[in-house]
Amino acid sequence: MQPFSYTALPAKVVFGFGTIAGLGDEIRALGARRALLLSTPGRAAAALDDLKLKLGDLAAGSFSEAAMHTPVAVTERALQAVAAADADCVVALGGGSTIGLAKAIALRTDLPQIVLPTTYAGSEATPVLGETRDGVKTTQRTLKVLPEVILYDVELTLDLPLGVSVASGLNAMAHAAEGLYARDANPIVARIAEDGLTALARALPRLAAAPRDREARSDALYGAWACGMTLGAVGMALHHKLCHVLGGTFGLPHAETHAVVLPHALAYNAAAAPQAMARMAQAIGAAEAPAGVYELATSLGAPRSLAALGLPPEGIAQAVALTLADPYWNPAPLDAARLRALLEDAYEGRPPRVAHGRP
Repeated sequence: MQPFSYTALPAKVVFGFGTIAGLGDEIRALGARRALLLSTPGRAAAALDDLKLKLGDLAAGSFSEAAMHTPVAVTERALQAVAAADADCVVALGGGSTIGLAKAIALRTDLPQIVLPTTYAGSEATPVLGETRDGVKTTQRTLKVLPEVILYDVELTLDLPLGVSVASGLNAMAHAAEGLYARDANPIVARIAEDGLTALARALPRLAAAPRDREARSDALYGAWACGMTLGAVGMALHHKLCHVLGGTFGLPHAETHAVVLPHALAYNAAAAPQAMARMAQAIGAAEAPAGVYELATSLGAPRSLAALGLPPEGIAQAVALTLADPYWNPAPLDAARLRALLEDAYEGRPPRVAHGRP
C-alpha cells in the first residue's frame, strides 16, 4: 500500500425515500428558525410553494433566480433577499445551479446550508464553488461552502426528464473519472469513485428504459453522491478546466458540456494514466474507458457535439488559449495542438481518439 493522505468532509447525509419530511427537524437541529428557500425560476411555483407549506413559520422567504454557472450578479441579488428575510440558514432545492447559489451565499455570510438535490450533479458533496463574472468562470475550494446537511430524497428525482438525468449523470461520472487520476488521488477515494461510476453506468440505461424505476433512481442518486464525494476530496484536471472555460465564457449548458467533453478528455489522458483508465473501464463494464463512456453516452441519447450546444467555431481557439492561460494540474502535459484536436473532435461529435504510447 502506497502512503496517502485523506481528509473526510464534515457533512451530514440523509438518503432515502420521503426524507424531505424531516427538513424542518434538520433546520431546527442547526439552531436555525428562518430559512430562505432557493430554486431556479422553473421550480419556483411547484417546488417552493410545497416546501413553504411543509415548513410553515420556518420558511422566512424565497429566492428563485438561481442560474447556471453561478453568476455573481445573481448572488448579489440573493444576498438582498437574505437580508430582507433576516434568514439564518438557506435551503436549496434543485440541481447544480441552485446548490451553487447556496454555496455562494454561504461563502459571503457563513449561513448554514441544507440542500435537497434533484439532479445527479454531485456538487452538493463538494467544498468547491465555481462563479462567473464578466464571462470568466473561476473556482475555489473552501469548507465555507460545503453544505452542512444533504437530504437525498429519491422521490424528488422520479420526474426528472430523461435528457437531464443522462447529462447530469455523465457530469457526475466526470467527477469520479478525474478522481482516479488526480494528483492527490488515494485508495479510499478511488474505491468511492469506482462505486459511483458503477452505480451510474448501471442505473442510467435502466432509466432510459423506465424513467420512473424507483430502484434505478435510487442507484443513480447514490452514484451521484459517490462521484461528488470524489470531487470533494481530490483536485480537478483538464476535463473540468475545459468545461469551466466552455461554460463560463460561452454560456454552454453545464451538464451537457460535461457529457460531450468527458470521453475526449479521457482520451487525452489515457496514455498518461493507464491504471486509472483500466479501473474506470472495469467500473463501467467497458473494454476501454474513453470509448466506453462515448458509447454509453451515445446509447442514452446524450449530446455528442459542442457545436450543437452552441459553441461558435472560433470558440475553439479561444478555449485553448484560456485553458493554457490558467491551467489545472493534469497527468498529461497540456499542448496547444492536442487541445485543439480534442476540442475539434468534441465540436464535431466524433468518437474520441486515444494516442497510445507516452503522452
